[in-house]
Amino acid sequence: VQLQASGGGLVQPGGSLRLTCAASGIIFRINDMGWFRQAPGKQRELVAIISGGDSTNYADSVKGRFTISRDNAKNTVSLQMNSLKPEDTAVYYCYCYSQSAYWGKGTQVTVSS
Repeated sequence: VQLQASGGGLVQPGGSLRLTCAASGIIFRINDMGWFRQAPGKQRELVAIISGGDSTNYADSVKGRFTISRDNAKNTVSLQMNSLKPEDTAVYYCYCYSQSAYWGKGTQVTVSS
């Protein structure tokens, strides 16, 4: 099983980025898919998660700015991040649950002028 994330990078405050993660090698149905992040010196935290039935849950800090979506045919999950703030700077990890939990390696998002 492999989760491959793309789309991270450096962006100015107020800018946008889109993260996408593709899951491969998964045999069983994928239930939850989502994104977590970890800033330096902080614990990993939930950013957004989407269930197999497309129910979504967001961290309070990103509500109204981030949108999570998934494509079940392609086993992908995306995170559209708008109005980015310096405090969004972190390594972002994609996640999925299919009989077990799987994690991607992480992609760096840096919000700085």
